[in-house]
Amino acid sequence: MKNTYKKLRLILGDQLNINHQWYKKEDTSVIYVIAELKQETNYTKHHIQKLCAFFSAMQQFALALQQSGHEVLHLTLDETAAFVDLPGLIQHLCVTYEIESFDYQRPDEYRLLEQMRVMRLTDSHAVPIPIVEHDTEHFLVNFENIGEYFSKNKHHKMEFFYRKMRQRFDVLMDAGKPLGGQWNYDRENRQKLKPQDIAQVPKPLLFSRDVSVIVRRIEKHNISYIGEITEYLLWPTTRNESLQLLSFFCEHCLFNFGRFQDAMTASSPNQWSLYHSRLSFALNNKTLHPLEVVNQAVSYYERSEGVISLAQIEGFVRQIIGWREYIRGVYWVNMPDYRELNFFDNQQRLPDFFWTGDTKMHCMQESIKQSLKYAYAHHIQRLMVTGNFCLLTGIHPDDVDEWYLGIYIDALEWVEMPNTRGMSQFADGGIVATKPYSAGGNYINKMSDYCKECHYKIKEKTGDSACPFNSLYWGFMIRHRLSFERNPRIGMVYRQWDKQQSSTQLAVLERAEWCIEHIDEL
Repeated sequence: MKNTYKKLRLILGDQLNINHQWYKKEDTSVIYVIAELKQETNYTKHHIQKLCAFFSAMQQFALALQQSGHEVLHLTLDETAAFVDLPGLIQHLCVTYEIESFDYQRPDEYRLLEQMRVMRLTDSHAVPIPIVEHDTEHFLVNFENIGEYFSKNKHHKMEFFYRKMRQRFDVLMDAGKPLGGQWNYDRENRQKLKPQDIAQVPKPLLFSRDVSVIVRRIEKHNISYIGEITEYLLWPTTRNESLQLLSFFCEHCLFNFGRFQDAMTASSPNQWSLYHSRLSFALNNKTLHPLEVVNQAVSYYERSEGVISLAQIEGFVRQIIGWREYIRGVYWVNMPDYRELNFFDNQQRLPDFFWTGDTKMHCMQESIKQSLKYAYAHHIQRLMVTGNFCLLTGIHPDDVDEWYLGIYIDALEWVEMPNTRGMSQFADGGIVATKPYSAGGNYINKMSDYCKECHYKIKEKTGDSACPFNSLYWGFMIRHRLSFERNPRIGMVYRQWDKQQSSTQLAVLERAEWCIEHIDEL
């Protein structure tokens, strides 16, 4: 029977938007391909749950399209193992199915977009095949309009961008002004969990997708990975499951989301999830649309009769239509140079305990082991525990990027790199943040109960039992004094330092140097 397909359309693993215009009508002349690829498993070492979640979500998406009447070719590693890269596979399919044109949705990672845009396809007679790029129809700022909001190598204040998004999409607005009279309620949030609060932390909604076949396939093809997994995956891999998680968050977590968004605890079996939405995987693979998430959350807020405060819903909205879109803009306007930035010229290698959690620092142990167990940590664990440690010890940004990109289920380069290299490591010299997010152990003690059970003493700055964060903080600040002494947000800390006796200063800096030299022993 003669092949009837004329157009081949590629769907990447983070392009699972069932509402895309592509799928509005059936067309038997179009075949969609969604494929597991070795090139996507080995550009960094991923968490096994991340690999399984993407592969499972891709499989479920292919099935959903087929059930809607579309022609779909879902290829596993078994079928694609012979191809070195994506262009090789696409070229093979174009010849095999006698394809006349090829469509793809614009990738959200620079390396993939570059790969797509230099790709050349031909038919069996070496005649060029037309290639057409489409938008993913997911983000609030169109790709072509990013330059209207962002300029290369320039800091843009997120708050101002966020306000523009609120106004443009009429979210939490009242007659053109912010609901409640102010834009940002961040100061009303960020509380520490007290013992009575810990007892009330909700049990997270988890799923149980059997991925044992996927795990065996990954191992069969010798894909290296990190982390832990059972045969059942806890993360949502279908649109229905993602919508369930969104509803669960609105009903059980949103009322305390902002209040405890920066809190950390080791005292609850639900400490890894707390009141966070855990929707980032579903958002980043485009199963859910950002406005869909925001509108449902706002609807719950409006119907909650005061149970959900304005501060809680505003904090959540800011993360989705503010920070998420802002980070994407920073990424695209500054790539590809952004991935080479190393403002402090850091050269230290990532210590081995980042792959095991075997460290005497309780905060690091909890955050890393949680990440290895669930492929997830919330933003303060990433920023102010593991990220802060890397910043203070001078870890090379490439190492930090690789770890964050691999270990977290929601990590794609467009969102990971500006958060890590920019916000966390200040390697971009201030494009994202106006100051380094550096802190001693006191911040961790303020926002968690980690320090109570730690091998080290939070109140001590010198000596073998002193919390490493305390001396490392001052070591970092003094190393970079010329860069930050005049920064109005942190300049005052140097006045505090100058009041210390020289013998005290020397002892603190010697402790910091020892910690860096013996980093794997901490």
